[in-house]
Amino acid sequence: MTKTRSIGFIATALLTAGVTTAVCFGDALSLTSARSAPIGAPSRPTDVLQNAKPWLTEVPGGPQSLRGKVVVVNFWTYSCINSLRALPYLRAWQERYGDKGLVVVGVHAPEFQFEHDAAKVRLATSQLAVRYPNLQDNDYAVWQDFGNEGWPGFYFIDAKGRVRGYRIGEGNYADSEQLIRKLLAEAGHDPSDVPVTPITGTGIEAQADWSNLGSPEAYVGYAKAVNFRSPGGIRKDASARYASAASLPLNGWDLAGAWTVGREFTTLDESLGALRFRFHARDAHLVIGGAPDGRPVRFRVTIDGAAPGASHGTDVDADGWGEVREDRLYQLVRQAGVIRDRTVTIEFSRPGVRAYSFTFG
Repeated sequence: MTKTRSIGFIATALLTAGVTTAVCFGDALSLTSARSAPIGAPSRPTDVLQNAKPWLTEVPGGPQSLRGKVVVVNFWTYSCINSLRALPYLRAWQERYGDKGLVVVGVHAPEFQFEHDAAKVRLATSQLAVRYPNLQDNDYAVWQDFGNEGWPGFYFIDAKGRVRGYRIGEGNYADSEQLIRKLLAEAGHDPSDVPVTPITGTGIEAQADWSNLGSPEAYVGYAKAVNFRSPGGIRKDASARYASAASLPLNGWDLAGAWTVGREFTTLDESLGALRFRFHARDAHLVIGGAPDGRPVRFRVTIDGAAPGASHGTDVDADGWGEVREDRLYQLVRQAGVIRDRTVTIEFSRPGVRAYSFTFG
């Protein structure tokens, strides 16, 4: 089913070769689009992949073996909820059609600085069961060569090495699978014995409740922060003590305790700091980075001041307790029952933890 939504946020990636604007589609208030190829798409995309590096998960037989194969290239980044919700489809396509001549290739183009770390990306791909080939694109060289425009981006390449389809954002997965089957048939492979059964994500990868989604991604670093409500506003790049606002409007947020608000993330400077957000969605997530000493950081989530109970997310229990171990996206809330405006509060037990952005689903 095709969904049409308004464009959500714009993330700016600073590159060694210049500045590229990366747009995330399919988020809380975002757009899904499809066309044959973007402006600037390469005429020989498999050549781009053959020359790219480093490969975090190698292509069996090497990148040169992609010649003559049907290839799906997915631009993603592991802390992005939009990218995560696409993974069940990519895994299923590789499993269904891998012996029919299909290769799924992930191009990991990081949004946040911690996603540049190859060891962290390898850990994330292992935890997410991403077993198809993956390329690390820290400087966005492959992104630019492909003319990609956002996360998640999908390129469908036929056995002759031509881009036959391009989709950006979540959705249109049934149409995408039909295109894969068409390209395989053109290449002399018969996919008719592969049943097209429904693909369903679970846990954090479950599709968003689009009809109840009224909150866009919200950054906690000052470069792209909006709707901050603590009295006195943000004090940039300096430790400051913040207090909760008297009330929060929808999509407003605040801090309590001693924090340093930086360009990309906000760091807790003392124990017992809190972060609040008023949202309207089934799911609420927060991208969190661990403390510098590498030890786990306990946190507690409440919804409108109470333990979440049945509305807890996959990374917290019914009492609201969770633990930051890796730098990644954490699901805090999955509302049970009627969806309405709620305030989520996250209280951290000790300093050093970093908060990057809220996302919703």
